[in-house]
Amino acid sequence: MTKYLEIFIVAVKLGCMSFGGPVAHLGYFYDEYVKNRKWINEKEYTDLVALCQFLPGPASSQVGIGIGTVRAGIVGGIISFIGFTLPSVVVLMLFALIFVNSSADFTWIQGLKLVAVAIVAQAILGMGKKLANTKTTIVLAMFVLAMTLLIDHVLIQVVALLLTGLYGMYFLRNDAKTQDENDAHLFKLSRKVGLCSLSLFATLLVVLPILSAQTNNIWVKMIDSFYRAGSLVFGGGHVVLPLLEKEFVPQNLISADHFITGYGAAQAVPGPLFTFAAYLGTEMEGIVGGLVATIAIFLPAFLLLFGVLPFWDALKSNKYMNGFLTGISAGVVGILIAAFYTPIWTSTVHTSLDFTFAAMLFVLLMYFKWPSWSIVLIGIGVGILFY
Repeated sequence: MTKYLEIFIVAVKLGCMSFGGPVAHLGYFYDEYVKNRKWINEKEYTDLVALCQFLPGPASSQVGIGIGTVRAGIVGGIISFIGFTLPSVVVLMLFALIFVNSSADFTWIQGLKLVAVAIVAQAILGMGKKLANTKTTIVLAMFVLAMTLLIDHVLIQVVALLLTGLYGMYFLRNDAKTQDENDAHLFKLSRKVGLCSLSLFATLLVVLPILSAQTNNIWVKMIDSFYRAGSLVFGGGHVVLPLLEKEFVPQNLISADHFITGYGAAQAVPGPLFTFAAYLGTEMEGIVGGLVATIAIFLPAFLLLFGVLPFWDALKSNKYMNGFLTGISAGVVGILIAAFYTPIWTSTVHTSLDFTFAAMLFVLLMYFKWPSWSIVLIGIGVGILFY
């Protein structure tokens, strides 16, 4: 019970301070779970990030679920997810109930966006030293960086990582470290659990649209729409916007104005952007609707992750797969750098004042070793006073 409570408290703290989108979340996770608490080492963390980049759904949430699973099994993964998403779900549901027609001012969020700049920069340096520390891996990181920034396609990150992984499989397998004995059973899940999870994922993906078409029930319609969005979205939470808009606005289940207002609010709160579903569900069917929408959009992330993890340790022990992961790990650094530039840097650093505060926060975090929660508090203060 003590371990479960610890997982929940840490996850809630991260859920309250993780501004800046999924890449920033990975920076916060790296700082808390890898550097401070050492619940998972850097190699394991990077492998988990690489896996979640390939799975559809909210990658950062899946990484959090995976770390909770490492710590305390399936229950730990569920508790980690609840803690991380709870703050943003509560805020967005309250916003839908109370403030949707108000003219709330979110300009102070600029201070928290500057915090995200510092956090991600620290993560890039820390992970880059470990994962892109040879000429070959640096080139792979730059290859992914270039593809991600220069080719505008929702699947480009997956394709770029796949290419670096294939390169690593054939040319880096001798450089890849073999699996450590301590890592042999990192995810203590049975293959039966994995097969059941994958079967349920596929069954719901097929059955729910049929039920929705036949019953024309609003609750079945909501569950189907949110589940499909969570199942088919690659490329981060922003990609879910057009999918959900097409599902609900043309059917007049929510107005276009309220849809955009809620999306703006979702940008202003910490945690995963997929919690935008909590706002939509609450707007349509109250508190119960918000809870149902949240469960439906995140359920595929659980089923896919728990479906793959039982086979993950065995795959990592294979020398070809180890080389594959070495290539992907270098590519992840490239994705981090690309995301650091856009959208984090381009949407945040516009003036000399922005750059000055971002640099100060980075120095406090990187060289003065101030804890990330204190940097968040400073960012909030900067946002209120100067923006």
